[in-house]
Amino acid sequence: MTDQRVTDHETEVRRVADTSTPNATSGNWALEARGLGKRYRRGWALRDCSFRIPAGRICGLVGPNGAGKSTLLGLATRQVQPTTGDLRVFGVPVDDPAVLPQVAFLGQDKPLFKRFTVAETLRMGAELNPGWDAAAAHRIVRAGNVPMDARVGTLSGGQRTRVAFALAFGKRPDLLLLDEPMSDLDPLARDEMSTLLMAEAVERGTTVVMSSHMLTELEDMCDYLLVVSEGRIRMAGDADALVPAHTLVTGVARDGSLPPELAAHTIVESRLQGRQFQAMVRPRGPLPADWERAEPSLEEVLLAHLRSPDAPPLYTQGARVDAEGTQAA
Repeated sequence: MTDQRVTDHETEVRRVADTSTPNATSGNWALEARGLGKRYRRGWALRDCSFRIPAGRICGLVGPNGAGKSTLLGLATRQVQPTTGDLRVFGVPVDDPAVLPQVAFLGQDKPLFKRFTVAETLRMGAELNPGWDAAAAHRIVRAGNVPMDARVGTLSGGQRTRVAFALAFGKRPDLLLLDEPMSDLDPLARDEMSTLLMAEAVERGTTVVMSSHMLTELEDMCDYLLVVSEGRIRMAGDADALVPAHTLVTGVARDGSLPPELAAHTIVESRLQGRQFQAMVRPRGPLPADWERAEPSLEEVLLAHLRSPDAPPLYTQGARVDAEGTQAA
């Protein structure tokens, strides 16, 4: 099997009508990055990242280990300072103290005080957050039959995650950032927590940005995607527009090589197997009639982009801004 990768770095922007996406002047963007970058001694973790995430969406943050996902979340939570560029939260610079009450962050380690009881943990949340929603926090805990007098250290993984979500939603954030907080849960607990997350986010209109390696989970939960690879944005925009922009084609290879007609389209990934070729493409015109065509799943599109970081990036309309902050064409 031979992989053929496109090395053209030209950005491809698809103009897709979407009435749920804010216009460029509305300011209703939960996260907006312009030329964002972070460099450590070993090199760039993120570089030249420009994107927008609309308010009220559930955005999947996708990428392999070391792609820059945690660095991006660190920048959004002020745990990491940018080397270049600008990041705004609901139109306000991320380093403005006014941003803090609007954002909640929940990481994989879910740092809770193990000696605190559940009741003490929620009381701490109330004391630290002026806009605390005690009713919502208690509802989330009680819905999972978590004893209020139990110490956090004695709870199961699913129960601890539920308490952590209660703290996050009790803050009443406008933006909830999740760095794989459900990765250590069994399938039943993951399903329970996913349902909880969706219900609470929809009820409150909370914007959620969640990093996850579970592609099927993202397909079920997310309506917006941000794909990162090798520190750069590879795809950004509405999931319902990104997937149909791709076509999976299969045909007969000629003399052991890809057909020249394939070069007329944007190739994300291609491979030769025996006398056949298969390619994930973004068509730029009609495809040959003798090629078999199929619409790929979200998982197939994501895997193709993650395996081919040199494929030209793809943004849906409104998802990308240039370094000066104007909407990209």
